[in-house]
Amino acid sequence: MSRLALLERLKVAQKMPKYQGRDITTISAILSNQALTRHVEVCEQGAGIVHQPSGNPVQHQA
Repeated sequence: MSRLALLERLKVAQKMPKYQGRDITTISAILSNQALTRHVEVCEQGAGIVHQPSGNPVQHQA
């Protein structure tokens, strides 16, 4: 996945209630693509975002 696509996914996670008032994007400037991929996955998981097989993100309703 391209770095731009990862950053877009991170922006979506940033808007979720769990991360409001926190900055999860600035660190991306110093992360390698592999580390950024992992960071995005962890942030999405924490925010309850799951990806359908089509690749479209949906928020998990708990």
